[in-house]
Amino acid sequence: MQLAIAGDLHGQWDQSDHALLELLAPDALLVVGDLSDGTPRIPALLRQLVQEQQLPVACVLGNHDSGKDASGHILTRQLAALGPLHIGWQLRELHPADPACGPGVTVVGARPGTAGGGFHLSKACTAVFGPLTLDQSVDRIVAAAAGADPALPLVLLAHSGPRGLGSDACDICGRDWKQPSCDWGDQDLAQAIDHIRRRRPLALVVFGHMHHRLRRGAGERRTLVVDRGGTVYLNAACVPRHLVDDAGLALRHFSWAAFDGQGLHSVAHRWYGLDGRLHYQELLFERTPSTLPVAVEPLSC
Repeated sequence: MQLAIAGDLHGQWDQSDHALLELLAPDALLVVGDLSDGTPRIPALLRQLVQEQQLPVACVLGNHDSGKDASGHILTRQLAALGPLHIGWQLRELHPADPACGPGVTVVGARPGTAGGGFHLSKACTAVFGPLTLDQSVDRIVAAAAGADPALPLVLLAHSGPRGLGSDACDICGRDWKQPSCDWGDQDLAQAIDHIRRRRPLALVVFGHMHHRLRRGAGERRTLVVDRGGTVYLNAACVPRHLVDDAGLALRHFSWAAFDGQGLHSVAHRWYGLDGRLHYQELLFERTPSTLPVAVEPLSC
């Protein structure tokens, strides 16, 4: 089972991504939010992608998707445009078209619209989802996960990662735009993970929000963590995800997670040319020796 993962898009999604996905032929696409500043173009494109390629897509919206509209009207429009592709506080099973690629995975969405920092509901989120408490959000995530098929690997999809993964600016959820640095992860997601893992294994937690390139030229943040329980945490927010390298080659970024019959096999950041050729790969996690192509060098986001 091959999962393509698109980090914070911030408007960088177009037909070139669709053409590339048709060449790469992953089994499903995960999108971690911040599609744009509330414009309907990208939700419409994602629905088009599903229709044209029969590619399963699961998405959780981010803080930018409200478009700075406190009334919640823009957020409501985005949710309606995505329809069943949006899985905030919901469960979705993703299965490959070819049974030989494995049985699939179960994906559970975390709280949509989050900007990290513990637990805070924006005015837009409160208008759309109601005055939700931290415990209620935890309960929703845990309840969705309780319905997951125990035979399938479980993946949590969020916009912001969980609290508890480090407080330095370069950590996977570390605040880098203001001193002092601190852990900017979400408390409800952290508590939900703790509850879920008392009942079953959790293979992978995928999120974005905290861009890979640190502010003020301070380098790159850590983008993958494996905790003591064996859960892998991936920050997919490579921004910008469309760029041109020093050789003038147009590139597109996807994070990539591969599952096999034993669970999560490998996780990587990948930069592809528009022709589908893999030009750069940063292999972040690998359970066993792999036949995946190895990058000449990683490319900074």
